[in-house]
Amino acid sequence: MTLNELIQKVEKARLEVNEHLIVKIIAVSKYVESNAIKKLYEEGQRAFGENRVQVLEQKVNELQDLPIEWHFIGNLQKNKINKLLKLNPFMIQSINSLELAKAIDKRANKPIKCLLEINSAKEETKSGLDPQQAIDVYHQILQECPNIKLEGVMTIGAHTDEKKEIIKSFELTYSIFEKLKNKGAKICSMGMSNDFELAIKCGSNMIRVGSALFK
Repeated sequence: MTLNELIQKVEKARLEVNEHLIVKIIAVSKYVESNAIKKLYEEGQRAFGENRVQVLEQKVNELQDLPIEWHFIGNLQKNKINKLLKLNPFMIQSINSLELAKAIDKRANKPIKCLLEINSAKEETKSGLDPQQAIDVYHQILQECPNIKLEGVMTIGAHTDEKKEIIKSFELTYSIFEKLKNKGAKICSMGMSNDFELAIKCGSNMIRVGSALFK
Protein backbone atom coordinates (compact mmCIF):
# COMPACT_ATOMS: atom_id res chain seq x y z
CA MET A 1 0.00 0.00 0.00
CA THR A 2 1.36 3.43 -0.85
CA LEU A 3 1.29 6.27 1.66
CA ASN A 4 -1.38 7.91 -0.46
CA GLU A 5 -3.59 4.82 -0.43
CA LEU A 6 -3.20 4.55 3.34
CA ILE A 7 -4.15 8.21 3.78
CA GLN A 8 -7.27 7.67 1.65
CA LYS A 9 -8.33 4.67 3.76
CA VAL A 10 -7.72 6.63 6.96
CA GLU A 11 -9.77 9.54 5.58
CA LYS A 12 -12.68 7.26 4.69
CA ALA A 13 -12.71 5.64 8.15
CA ARG A 14 -12.27 9.00 9.90
CA LEU A 15 -15.15 10.66 8.07
CA GLU A 16 -17.47 7.80 8.99
CA VAL A 17 -16.79 8.61 12.65
CA ASN A 18 -16.53 12.38 12.75
CA GLU A 19 -15.31 14.95 10.27
CA HIS A 20 -13.44 16.71 13.08
CA LEU A 21 -11.45 13.61 14.06
CA ILE A 22 -7.80 13.95 13.09
CA VAL A 23 -5.84 10.69 12.82
CA LYS A 24 -2.07 10.72 12.94
CA ILE A 25 -0.13 8.00 11.13
CA ILE A 26 3.02 6.54 12.70
CA ALA A 27 4.97 4.55 10.10
CA VAL A 28 6.44 1.55 11.93
CA SER A 29 9.86 1.16 10.36
CA LYS A 30 11.25 -1.66 12.52
CA TYR A 31 11.68 -4.12 9.63
CA VAL A 32 13.12 -1.73 7.04
CA GLU A 33 16.42 -0.03 6.34
CA SER A 34 17.03 3.70 6.58
CA ASN A 35 16.71 4.22 2.81
CA ALA A 36 13.07 3.01 2.92
CA ILE A 37 12.39 5.50 5.73
CA LYS A 38 14.01 8.26 3.69
CA LYS A 39 11.86 7.43 0.68
CA LEU A 40 8.66 7.59 2.75
CA TYR A 41 9.86 10.82 4.36
CA GLU A 42 10.25 12.32 0.89
CA GLU A 43 6.64 11.32 0.17
CA GLY A 44 5.54 13.37 3.18
CA GLN A 45 5.55 10.97 6.15
CA ARG A 46 7.14 12.57 9.24
CA ALA A 47 6.49 10.29 12.23
CA PHE A 48 8.17 6.88 12.50
CA GLY A 49 8.04 4.19 15.17
CA GLU A 50 10.76 1.80 16.33
CA ASN A 51 10.55 -0.91 18.97
CA ARG A 52 14.23 -1.56 19.75
CA VAL A 53 16.58 1.00 21.23
CA GLN A 54 19.67 -0.25 19.37
CA VAL A 55 17.94 -0.13 16.00
CA LEU A 56 16.49 3.28 16.76
CA GLU A 57 19.97 4.54 17.64
CA GLN A 58 21.36 3.30 14.34
CA LYS A 59 18.57 4.92 12.32
CA VAL A 60 18.70 8.20 14.22
CA ASN A 61 22.40 8.39 13.35
CA GLU A 62 21.93 7.41 9.72
CA LEU A 63 19.07 9.86 9.20
CA GLN A 64 20.21 12.72 11.42
CA ASP A 65 19.88 15.24 8.58
CA LEU A 66 16.08 14.64 8.53
CA PRO A 67 13.92 16.17 11.28
CA ILE A 68 12.05 12.89 11.84
CA GLU A 69 9.56 12.57 14.70
CA TRP A 70 10.66 9.30 16.35
CA HIS A 71 8.24 7.29 18.50
CA PHE A 72 9.49 4.44 20.66
CA ILE A 73 6.78 1.77 20.62
CA GLY A 74 8.47 -1.33 22.05
CA ASN A 75 8.91 -2.96 25.42
CA LEU A 76 11.55 -0.83 27.16
CA GLN A 77 14.05 -2.61 29.40
CA LYS A 78 15.35 -0.55 32.30
CA ASN A 79 18.97 -0.99 31.24
CA LYS A 80 18.17 0.73 27.92
CA ILE A 81 16.51 3.84 29.40
CA ASN A 82 19.62 6.04 29.39
CA LYS A 83 20.44 5.15 25.79
CA LEU A 84 16.87 5.88 24.69
CA LEU A 85 16.75 9.23 26.47
CA LYS A 86 20.01 10.27 24.79
CA LEU A 87 18.30 9.77 21.42
CA ASN A 88 15.67 12.31 22.46
CA PRO A 89 12.61 10.54 21.00
CA PHE A 90 9.51 12.61 20.37
CA MET A 91 7.41 10.14 22.37
CA ILE A 92 7.61 6.86 24.30
CA GLN A 93 4.35 5.02 23.62
CA SER A 94 4.98 2.01 25.80
CA ILE A 95 4.93 2.94 29.49
CA ASN A 96 3.53 -0.30 30.88
CA SER A 97 3.98 0.12 34.64
CA LEU A 98 4.37 2.70 37.39
CA GLU A 99 7.80 1.20 38.05
CA LEU A 100 8.98 1.90 34.47
CA ALA A 101 7.57 5.43 34.60
CA LYS A 102 9.48 6.11 37.82
CA ALA A 103 12.72 4.72 36.35
CA ILE A 104 12.43 6.98 33.28
CA ASP A 105 11.38 9.95 35.40
CA LYS A 106 14.47 9.58 37.59
CA ARG A 107 16.87 9.56 34.63
CA ALA A 108 15.23 12.15 32.38
CA ASN A 109 16.57 15.68 32.57
CA LYS A 110 13.46 17.17 30.97
CA PRO A 111 9.80 16.16 30.54
CA ILE A 112 9.23 13.51 27.88
CA LYS A 113 5.93 12.82 26.11
CA CYS A 114 4.61 9.34 26.90
CA LEU A 115 1.55 7.12 26.51
CA LEU A 116 0.34 4.51 28.95
CA GLU A 117 0.20 1.06 27.35
CA ILE A 118 -2.91 -0.95 28.18
CA ASN A 119 -3.24 -4.69 27.64
CA SER A 120 -6.87 -4.35 26.60
CA ALA A 121 -7.16 -7.89 25.22
CA LYS A 122 -5.71 -9.26 28.48
CA GLU A 123 -3.34 -11.50 26.54
CA GLU A 124 -0.42 -12.99 28.45
CA THR A 125 1.94 -12.57 25.50
CA LYS A 126 1.44 -8.79 25.46
CA SER A 127 2.89 -6.20 27.75
CA GLY A 128 0.74 -3.39 29.08
CA LEU A 129 -1.31 -2.66 32.13
CA ASP A 130 -4.41 -4.50 33.20
CA PRO A 131 -7.29 -2.25 32.06
CA GLN A 132 -8.71 -2.22 35.60
CA GLN A 133 -5.52 -0.66 36.95
CA ALA A 134 -4.94 1.78 34.10
CA ILE A 135 -6.78 4.82 35.44
CA ASP A 136 -5.23 4.57 38.91
CA VAL A 137 -1.72 4.11 37.50
CA TYR A 138 -2.23 7.02 35.08
CA HIS A 139 -3.14 9.27 38.04
CA GLN A 140 -0.18 8.00 40.08
CA ILE A 141 2.27 8.73 37.25
CA LEU A 142 0.85 12.23 36.89
CA GLN A 143 1.34 12.83 40.60
CA GLU A 144 4.70 11.12 41.14
CA CYS A 145 6.64 11.52 37.89
CA PRO A 146 7.13 15.19 36.89
CA ASN A 147 9.31 14.24 33.90
CA ILE A 148 6.71 11.90 32.41
CA LYS A 149 4.34 14.01 30.34
CA LEU A 150 1.45 11.61 29.87
CA GLU A 151 -0.57 12.46 26.77
CA GLY A 152 -2.91 9.48 26.55
CA VAL A 153 -3.04 5.73 26.04
CA MET A 154 -1.87 3.04 23.64
CA THR A 155 -3.00 -0.52 23.01
CA ILE A 156 -2.56 -3.43 20.61
CA GLY A 157 -5.85 -4.94 19.45
CA ALA A 158 -6.78 -8.50 20.32
CA HIS A 159 -4.71 -11.01 18.34
CA THR A 160 -7.56 -12.88 16.65
CA ASP A 161 -9.60 -13.04 13.47
CA GLU A 162 -12.72 -12.46 15.54
CA LYS A 163 -13.72 -8.93 14.62
CA LYS A 164 -15.94 -8.66 17.70
CA GLU A 165 -13.01 -9.41 20.02
CA ILE A 166 -10.79 -6.82 18.32
CA ILE A 167 -13.53 -4.19 18.57
CA LYS A 168 -14.09 -5.09 22.23
CA SER A 169 -10.41 -4.46 23.04
CA PHE A 170 -10.46 -1.11 21.21
CA GLU A 171 -13.72 0.01 22.83
CA LEU A 172 -12.37 -0.84 26.27
CA THR A 173 -9.24 1.25 25.65
CA TYR A 174 -11.29 4.12 24.26
CA SER A 175 -13.55 4.11 27.33
CA ILE A 176 -10.45 4.44 29.55
CA PHE A 177 -9.15 7.25 27.31
CA GLU A 178 -12.48 9.08 27.66
CA LYS A 179 -12.21 8.92 31.46
CA LEU A 180 -8.67 10.36 31.31
CA LYS A 181 -9.48 13.32 29.07
CA ASN A 182 -10.06 15.50 32.14
CA LYS A 183 -6.48 14.65 33.14
CA GLY A 184 -5.11 15.96 29.85
CA ALA A 185 -5.23 12.76 27.75
CA LYS A 186 -5.31 13.72 24.06
CA ILE A 187 -4.00 10.64 22.27
CA CYS A 188 -5.63 7.25 21.85
CA SER A 189 -3.04 5.23 19.91
CA MET A 190 -4.56 2.01 18.58
CA GLY A 191 -4.72 0.20 15.29
CA MET A 192 -2.03 -1.42 13.16
CA SER A 193 -1.78 -2.66 9.56
CA ASN A 194 -4.55 -5.27 9.89
CA ASP A 195 -7.04 -3.40 12.05
CA PHE A 196 -6.48 0.37 11.77
CA GLU A 197 -9.87 1.00 10.13
CA LEU A 198 -11.65 -0.80 12.98
CA ALA A 199 -9.54 1.15 15.48
CA ILE A 200 -10.46 4.51 13.92
CA LYS A 201 -14.14 3.55 14.01
CA CYS A 202 -13.66 2.90 17.75
CA GLY A 203 -12.17 6.38 18.26
CA SER A 204 -8.43 5.99 17.66
CA ASN A 205 -6.64 9.20 16.69
CA MET A 206 -3.19 7.65 16.17
CA ILE A 207 -2.40 4.49 14.21
CA ARG A 208 0.87 2.54 13.94
CA VAL A 209 1.20 1.03 10.48
CA GLY A 210 4.24 -0.96 9.35
CA SER A 211 3.85 -3.97 7.08
CA ALA A 212 1.04 -2.44 5.01
CA LEU A 213 3.21 0.56 4.16
CA PHE A 214 6.57 -1.09 3.61
CA LYS A 215 5.57 -4.15 1.52
